[in-house]
Amino acid sequence: MIIGVVGKIAAGKTTVAKFFEEKGFCRVSCSDPLIDLLTHNVSNYSWIPPELPEKAEPTRDRLIEFGKYLKDKYGGDILIRLAVDKKRHCRNIVIDGVRSREEVETIKRLGGKVIYVEARPEIRYERLMRRKAEKDKVIQSFEDFLKMDEEEEKLYHTTKLKDIADYVIVNEGTLEELRGKVEKIISEVVE
Repeated sequence: MIIGVVGKIAAGKTTVAKFFEEKGFCRVSCSDPLIDLLTHNVSNYSWIPPELPEKAEPTRDRLIEFGKYLKDKYGGDILIRLAVDKKRHCRNIVIDGVRSREEVETIKRLGGKVIYVEARPEIRYERLMRRKAEKDKVIQSFEDFLKMDEEEEKLYHTTKLKDIADYVIVNEGTLEELRGKVEKIISEVVE
């Protein structure tokens, strides 16, 4: 079973994916293949695009730029194909950070399900500030966050993916409330 998790920045995608991982799913992020290719860490793949980029630090901007290049050249579902390949030895896979209609459609074509995770911008900004991830260091204010959020929406049309997701989780409560919502989905999708 393949589960794709989609949502805006800091909506809780990784937390949802980690709950699946606790139940035996192999967790992989859509950005993992990009990071692996940018850092030339490609031993876990049975295939990769023929040209490796110049080795570089995987900043958010570089990941977006390189991801766009790969999608333009190899198809909008290239990151899903690479992520599934990276975890090809796993029975159940959860893919964190699904971003496009093509990615959602590929997961569904492979028999998987897609979860859309959402939360209000104020809540997502607070989470982003708390997590202090290296890739987020360019975001210094709520205005920066809204600008980045808007740029990602223009690029990926994330909000529209909610309409084609199999499940929608509103993640504005406690961690235990989120866990309960995820465990309900797990009980429905795992044989």
